[in-house]
Amino acid sequence: MLSAVEQKRLQVSRGTEAEKKSQFGQFFTPQRTAAFMVNLFPDSTGRCILLDAGAGIGSLSAAFLDRWESGGFHFSQVDLDAFEIDRTLHPHLEQVLEKYQLRKDFTATIRGEDFIQRAVDSLSGYMFSERLPQYTHAILNPPYKKINSDSAYRLALRKVGIETVNLYSAFLALAVALTAPGGQIVAIVPRSFCNGPYYRPFRAFLLECTAIRHIHLFASRDQAFKDDEVLQENIILRLERSGQQQPVIVSTSTDDTFSDLASHEHPFGQIVPPNDPEQIIHIPTSTRANLLELSTALRFTLDQLGIQVSTGPVVDFRQKEHLRKMPGPGTVPLLYPCHFSGSGISWPVESAKKPNAILRNAVTEKWLYPNGFYCVVRRFSSKEEKRRIVASVVDPGLFGEAPVIGFENHINLFHQDKRSLPKALAYGLAVYLNSTVVDEYFRRFSGHTQVNAADLKLIKYPSLLMLTELGEWALQQDRLTQASIDHMVGALGT
Repeated sequence: MLSAVEQKRLQVSRGTEAEKKSQFGQFFTPQRTAAFMVNLFPDSTGRCILLDAGAGIGSLSAAFLDRWESGGFHFSQVDLDAFEIDRTLHPHLEQVLEKYQLRKDFTATIRGEDFIQRAVDSLSGYMFSERLPQYTHAILNPPYKKINSDSAYRLALRKVGIETVNLYSAFLALAVALTAPGGQIVAIVPRSFCNGPYYRPFRAFLLECTAIRHIHLFASRDQAFKDDEVLQENIILRLERSGQQQPVIVSTSTDDTFSDLASHEHPFGQIVPPNDPEQIIHIPTSTRANLLELSTALRFTLDQLGIQVSTGPVVDFRQKEHLRKMPGPGTVPLLYPCHFSGSGISWPVESAKKPNAILRNAVTEKWLYPNGFYCVVRRFSSKEEKRRIVASVVDPGLFGEAPVIGFENHINLFHQDKRSLPKALAYGLAVYLNSTVVDEYFRRFSGHTQVNAADLKLIKYPSLLMLTELGEWALQQDRLTQASIDHMVGALGT
């Protein structure tokens, strides 16, 4: 039977227009997820000062207070600060908190202020702003929405040393800054902050100010907020303010039923590899170490190999006047993801909705590459594909006498100083990137179906000789299978 809070969540969520949800970037926490989050907190005593930033209708606060009432916490007093900028939700929030108000050892303050501005004013010592307390506990399901580089939020956050690009990371960073040493923070957030250059300052802040205690990963991207049809890879974090970093518990479940919950403990060095200047946060889902971590042979960066990977330079909507449906006089081949299937390539594709050719002229010349062998990876994998990284080889024989070819922006291509690769090297790279060990390693630090050139640079590679030998082997095969690829790549690491 659904609780009253869960019934209210469903009622309010279904009655809220999609445009308003997008405006606030807020999606209410389902009951089972809220209960799981609350149970990540260790038992505590003394006075609890609880922060719920982006409280919505109070699902997280109610779950926290229910655990307290059932004896899961042993607080002498609980004082709640619930921030919710959408004042139309305040009556629902008040109603949810009403049953706890009868307790003499509980107080609740509902704040309709902008959490970011209020927190920044408090942390920066703004003279006309009352200081917020140091919270002992914080629980968050923050809003998800990009922050423009010139927005008032970015300028405000910089006053307190926080540099980030999304509301969710801003909320989490401010919650950390407002929490007392030893305080506990539990938040459900998108996984996107774990890698990528835009979130590097945020990762540095988080790792400097907190110890990661627990990471929970939902294996299915559409289950954490399925009622709102949110397609996002989410994780739940438990952090300890100013804590001493120890091994980290990583748990997984397919969805919010947690019926297949599995947990493992990992050394912190497997979560954030030592000496990684990017401080990428990996999320291993088994205790088995990945071959790329263990092997001394698979240790080269692309820079060390003299190979570059770039995003295709042809942005079609900007160059419409130069594109042609089919090849003709004055054109050269233009490759889109639709020209690649599996590890093969088909061109031209008459039935394709995308152009097959681009004019070669003084304007387009700078976007074109010499015809030759290239290893390419689509930036977006389809839902049906098991692997995130899908690599193919461009064979120049397919394009006849074409001197140059174009690569559209949804393709990543491996090259050497904008020149083609040796044939065996191109095939070796494709085989290596299509292996299961590379796919598993990639999934540890990236929650995206999108594969960017920056992500491909983070992978460790075999030597040029090994890649070339792998390509020569592939060229001798009548048919490549996943099992044969994995066997050959596995042998490289031994």
